[in-house]
Amino acid sequence: MEQMKLWKQLEEWKSECFWVDLSHEVSTETPHWVGWDPLTVIEKANLNESLFAAHVYTTVGQYGTHVDAPNHMVKGGRSLDQIAIDEMVMPMCIIDLEEACAANPDYVMKVEDILAWEKVYGRIPEGALVIFKSGWGKKNKTEMDNLDEQGARHYPGWGKESVEFLVEERNVASIGHETSDTDAPLFAEKTNYEVEYCILAKDRIQFEFLKNVELCPAVGAVAFCTFPKVKDGTGFPARVFALCPRV
Repeated sequence: MEQMKLWKQLEEWKSECFWVDLSHEVSTETPHWVGWDPLTVIEKANLNESLFAAHVYTTVGQYGTHVDAPNHMVKGGRSLDQIAIDEMVMPMCIIDLEEACAANPDYVMKVEDILAWEKVYGRIPEGALVIFKSGWGKKNKTEMDNLDEQGARHYPGWGKESVEFLVEERNVASIGHETSDTDAPLFAEKTNYEVEYCILAKDRIQFEFLKNVELCPAVGAVAFCTFPKVKDGTGFPARVFALCPRV
């Protein structure tokens, strides 16, 4: 029956596709930006003394795998409760620059990298989530900041021109990365985090601290980017996962 069509499609998805969890688990050990405190957990009730268990979790919104809303940096920008639910499901494209990032941890994505990717995989579709695959999601928590002898952080980031190109020329819905920042830290403080401001000022959401990106195909997958409907929320830990075709 026609009204059962979606149920049938779901059965096919579960039997014919594979699913990839792109999120870190949320705990006191979760990788997070150097400026934030780790999650704290307080037990309010337990099953030895009560009919139910409950905990209080205290954390900054931008913790672990998380979403940033435009109002994270832009005055008057949309908040999490203003993000439409259809914006949370997107075709997913993964630009693999892991080799370049291994050779140069301060690597910055260029428009040329995007165009080279499109020569192989085709034009990035409108409304896509474009992920910068750097290999950082495979690192353990202590390796992610990649500190030098002076304590400076070194990891890759997006170039401002690449973000502008994706929004203005490809009309993407979102970007994502495995690192804690949109901007490479080598340049972030010098430019006042101009790349992160750029994507949010263009009324897009973004996702940080993704993992398991290497398990997904470069094209053809669908990303589900879920997060609470927080009133005036600037960001929140997100459960991001991908529905991938079996090839």
